Amino acid sequence: MSDVRVWVNGSMVGPDEPSLAALDHGVTVGDGAFETCKIVDGEIFAANRHLARMDRTLAGLGLATADRDLVQQGVDTVLAAGERIGFGRLRYTITGGPGPLGSDRGDRGMTYIVTAAQAAPPASTTAVATVPWTRNERGATAGLKTTSYAENVIALAHAKDKGGTEAIFGNTRGELCEGTGSNIFVVVDGVLRTPLLDSGCLAGITRELAIEWARGAGIEVREEALPMTVLETADEAFLTSTTRDVQPIHAVDGRELRAPGPVTMRVQEAFAKASAASFNP
Repeated sequence: MSDVRVWVNGSMVGPDEPSLAALDHGVTVGDGAFETCKIVDGEIFAANRHLARMDRTLAGLGLATADRDLVQQGVDTVLAAGERIGFGRLRYTITGGPGPLGSDRGDRGMTYIVTAAQAAPPASTTAVATVPWTRNERGATAGLKTTSYAENVIALAHAKDKGGTEAIFGNTRGELCEGTGSNIFVVVDGVLRTPLLDSGCLAGITRELAIEWARGAGIEVREEALPMTVLETADEAFLTSTTRDVQPIHAVDGRELRAPGPVTMRVQEAFAKASAASFNP
């Protein structure tokens, strides 16, 4: 933890120093939103898209729009607080602020937290495991990037016990949905397919860009309802996320897949080319 840079409400603090009110709603009830951004050579990727999604999540939670100047102050401060980060992760979190012990909110303003740290580059391929729990596509926080992550913690631990680095959820309709911190794509009959947003999955920034750039490269991409059983027959599959970019899946519940397959390689190439040309697309 000592290598994590932490900024809270305008000030740098030590990663192990007290910096939040005990009754902050982010602590007591998980009432908050966050964004994780990729750092490359001291800069964050797709900054504007992350800010826009933060505002969508805050609106969905019934919280005020983010103070972007304050977020930027925190971002600039942690990035400048030490040696330049070659590859890493920056996270900013906004909570409902101090409040009562119950679910009612207080009126003392929101809490802003920004952290940054070096990270290891992702592996070239990965294995995933499905989990017995479901995403509720009709839930109040469906599609929002909130700090209520206990469900993901449980699912990821389950997946790791099964040899995966990511857990894959279905939804209540039995459809393929998402990972704990990633979106999933499959290739069936040579066509790239990914769940619709109404499946309950997060509108991932990397998902969005992968679709845009794949289509721009002439790759057919279909957003559609997919049964969970598609993972038993898909020819290729990959994850997208902030730090994974486009990561081929070499095994699903122990079933081996070609990784990367030909379609996945084309998506990787399109993503790499476009992201190199525009760091804030």
